[in-house]
Amino acid sequence: MTTVLAPVEGAAVGLAAVPDPVFSAGMVGPGTAIDPLRGPGEAVAPIAGKIMKLHPHAYVIVGDDGRGVLVHLGIDTVQLKGEGFRLLATEGDRVRAGQAVVAWDPSAVEAGGRSPVCPVVALDALSEAVTGVAWGRVHAGDELFIWE
Repeated sequence: MTTVLAPVEGAAVGLAAVPDPVFSAGMVGPGTAIDPLRGPGEAVAPIAGKIMKLHPHAYVIVGDDGRGVLVHLGIDTVQLKGEGFRLLATEGDRVRAGQAVVAWDPSAVEAGGRSPVCPVVALDALSEAVTGVAWGRVHAGDELFIWE
């Protein structure tokens, strides 16, 4: 069992609220999404493990059990080419759950015409393996869902 933490503060809204069909249909994997508070902040590691992929707009952390969690900071934010994001860690780093990974500003993403909604996905998981999904207000580091 893996406890996945909220990477950002905001409102847990579910994957169906993500304005991208690949995420909203669960094609990437099960999980949820957070509509983040607007303003500068930090996105944290949802689990302890190794940063396997790190882009300014998204990262994957794989735990010692081999389970990977994707955090995607906004939708279509790859188009920003890193502008408005600052890496606080390096690909290959080992991180603890709740450790800051990327600094960003969801209000700047929104001002640029993109959704700041953040999908948090259990990669290669079966949909029924994700339980206890949080809804409503969450703080970074709060329990977001359980990966059975």
